[in-house]
Amino acid sequence: QLRVVESGGGLVQPGGSLRLSCAASGFSLNSYSIGWFRQAPGKEREGVSCIGGSDGSTLYPDSVKGRFTISRDNAKNTVYLQMNSLKPEDTGNYYCAAGPGQLPAQTICSMTHGYGLDYWGKGTLVTVSS
Repeated sequence: QLRVVESGGGLVQPGGSLRLSCAASGFSLNSYSIGWFRQAPGKEREGVSCIGGSDGSTLYPDSVKGRFTISRDNAKNTVYLQMNSLKPEDTGNYYCAAGPGQLPAQTICSMTHGYGLDYWGKGTLVTVSS
């Protein structure tokens, strides 16, 4: 079965860290552009960290810049999202998605509707609260 599966979410105190994983099964993530998206209750989905497949570009919105880092481990067929200095406003469901590798990070992060993305996970919940 071709899919991506997120893991690593949970409850963390403000200022804490989490590392999310996006693992692919049935295909290789190596050539795909990858986006991490989040959706908080009552808010629209937003791209929070993206990486281009062919050009390796990365994009972080100002809300997470300097705190979040997206990275690949091709040997493990996994993409990670390292989240540091977490804030309550980072709470939400986090999804990873894989799209055509020629798309740069900026394009992937804008595809919040999902159209044009090849694979979309079911999400992992991150709650930042004391």
